[in-house]
Amino acid sequence: MTSLIDDIEAYKATFKKKASPEKQRLYAQSIYELEESHVAQGLKVGDLAPDFSLLDATGKRVTLSQELAKGPIIIDFYRGGWCPYCNLELRAYQRALPKIQELGAQLIAISPQTPDASLSTQEKNNLEFAVLSDKDGKVANQYQLVFKLQDYLIELYKQSGFDLELSNGNEKWELPKPATYVLDQNGIIAFAHVSSDYKERTDPAEILTVIKNLHK
Repeated sequence: MTSLIDDIEAYKATFKKKASPEKQRLYAQSIYELEESHVAQGLKVGDLAPDFSLLDATGKRVTLSQELAKGPIIIDFYRGGWCPYCNLELRAYQRALPKIQELGAQLIAISPQTPDASLSTQEKNNLEFAVLSDKDGKVANQYQLVFKLQDYLIELYKQSGFDLELSNGNEKWELPKPATYVLDQNGIIAFAHVSSDYKERTDPAEILTVIKNLHK
């Protein structure tokens, strides 16, 4: 079985072959500009994770503080089901879900998508963990992850068929940086990975190690 990192590298190689040099240049420029802007740095290890209550893809309300009573939680902020890297990440975490649950932890994925779009993402990837809809990025803002896309990037997304207005149910053209957090049962962040580069994701194997260390 390939790792998430292997899957991402394979997709990057395919994209490099298919995408025009100009498209590749603009995507790289957008990542550089976001990094240099120092916006949306995200919460850090040791911070108390803000509580939240969001609807999952089926309309059920999920409250962080209630779920923490059951054990540690992995929170994965992803951009949306339209993002190839997000789909690779979600599928990798689905493969790791039995091991996550064996360690007494659970996984929650959050995106700014509408519940309908979240349901599509869940069904497409056969996900068996909570996929929550963060309307207008309110929770992602609490976790200091939200940024506005550059105008040229909005045009590029539209040309690529990424309709964020439809998937997110607003005209903001805002996204969270992809981020993965591990919370201990007290809601303290024990692990944090936030990147301006949407291609960088945390392999589930690293997260499993973090959860094991929580029990020591």
